[in-house]
Amino acid sequence: MKRTHGSGTLRPEHQDESVVLQGWVHRRRDLGGLIFLELRDRTGRCQAVVEPEAKDAFSAAEDVRAEWIVELHGTVRVRPEGQRSSEPTGGIEVRVNRLEVLSRAEPPAIPVAAADEQEVSEDLRMRYRYLDLRNPDRLQALDVRHRVIKTIYDVLDEEGFIHVETPLLTLSTPEGARDYVVPSRNTPGHFYALPQSPQLFKQLLMMAGTERYFQIARCFRDEDLRADRQPDFTQLDLEMSFVDENDVLTLNERLMARVVHAAVGSDIATPFPRIGYRDAMDRYGSDKPDIRFALELETWNDVFAGTEFRGFSAALNDGGSVKALLVPASYAEGLSRKALDELEAHAKVHGAKAMAWLRREGDALKGPIAKFLERETADITARVEDGGLVLLIADRWNTACEALGAVRLALRDRLDLIADKRELAFAWVTDFPLLEWDDDNGDWTYMHHPFTQPRADELDRLETDPGSVHAVAYDLVLNGFEVGGGSLRIHDLETQRRMFDALGFSREDAQARFGFFLDALKFGAPPHGGIAWGLDRLVMILAGATSLRDVIAFPKNVRGGDPLTGAPSPIADTQLDELGLAVTAEPPEVQS
Repeated sequence: MKRTHGSGTLRPEHQDESVVLQGWVHRRRDLGGLIFLELRDRTGRCQAVVEPEAKDAFSAAEDVRAEWIVELHGTVRVRPEGQRSSEPTGGIEVRVNRLEVLSRAEPPAIPVAAADEQEVSEDLRMRYRYLDLRNPDRLQALDVRHRVIKTIYDVLDEEGFIHVETPLLTLSTPEGARDYVVPSRNTPGHFYALPQSPQLFKQLLMMAGTERYFQIARCFRDEDLRADRQPDFTQLDLEMSFVDENDVLTLNERLMARVVHAAVGSDIATPFPRIGYRDAMDRYGSDKPDIRFALELETWNDVFAGTEFRGFSAALNDGGSVKALLVPASYAEGLSRKALDELEAHAKVHGAKAMAWLRREGDALKGPIAKFLERETADITARVEDGGLVLLIADRWNTACEALGAVRLALRDRLDLIADKRELAFAWVTDFPLLEWDDDNGDWTYMHHPFTQPRADELDRLETDPGSVHAVAYDLVLNGFEVGGGSLRIHDLETQRRMFDALGFSREDAQARFGFFLDALKFGAPPHGGIAWGLDRLVMILAGATSLRDVIAFPKNVRGGDPLTGAPSPIADTQLDELGLAVTAEPPEVQS
């Protein structure tokens, strides 16, 4: 018989109704004369009681153990006042008159009940992911993910978008990370690449006249992994024709507001703040700033202009900057010398050569460099409250910003500066440089991708002063994470060729890599732009998770392996022969 209700849907208003429930036994308690079963399914849990009068059911219940899958027939009754629990179904129980075991189960390899959860390694949880997902907290993250994606479809359909699928086997093109490649059996020595994004295909769809496209796209990047990265990931990809920057941003704000409300029930204010890239770096030390707390960075070049302290003068003389982070006395008193040493080590990890600190005590300064700053003491004490601290990094502008920005985030976590952990602070970061200098290669490279539209009023400087040209690009940030990024695109052939020239592509190389795209531009492209959201990262934040792996059904671990299936693994010699491949070295043992 089919179940009539979900275990978590029963309430006192269902009193005296006959119900059929099917699910997992979350817990079993045998009180001698009574057996209590807590039944769990995707909707939640409820208590069922099996009494000796129901002989067959009672006999079956005596054998039942946790995680067995059963079917219960019974009647809903209201529990006495003193026996109710805080669970949503805590006001009722089901008096069982029939019990059937649908599936027996061995004791689970990892804890399933949230209350019983012990410290279990993440690899072990991923190896038994099907058991891990039985934990209601884990399953809830997938429910958030479902609501996010459903809302995206609903809203974009209302906005006139159509969903189009683009190829997963395509041409390898440089988009900032290594490609995953797939050998072609029919064309030995040739390879497909798995897409890092559908970028070129969605631009081709604009040239084809779709005008408004979106896709929940699977993408692949062979890059080093972190808590907020996976080798295969999901993004919302969308593109719009005949739009300007503001059109794209306002549509995404409308969409995000609907998504957040559907996923977590919160209402977010729009429009989102818009912060220029240079301003974001200067104030927060990051192009994905967490704006939920203050402690903004300051520039103290004026304080140390002409300083005799070589640690600062050398940076300023080289065109660098001195960045300062003021820590109020109420926070500073909790920062010991050991804590400050740890913060300096954190700054060094993020590129700084050193981090200095000064503590104001009355009209004096205390700290390792205080004795070198007699000339600047009055100016500094005027800016720092009594008992407060100032943390200082002098270096190249971007290094000083990024390192002190990392210290700012470390202070956020150390001092617990986020008052409301549920706060969602969205912002746009705009006005990015089109290109950035790559010290390793000694050349210019793109900051977003090579199809980003330069600012029209700066285009004439692309060949003569490429570092001064800005992109019509924008990133969507949330609580210190980048959750989206996009731009207006180059839509004329000549500008695209000039962009490739600026990046050091020869005309022949550009044609070999992007000939199909350049040919398409010859036939006309409308002005267009779009964005991609990192859906895994967005859901991670909305679900309150700390890792992408908690919001993906079957994720990879930090080494890129799949503990569940054992992938990646060697393949048979016959498969290698079919593909015309040979393994020239013994493959390393992969720890899944």
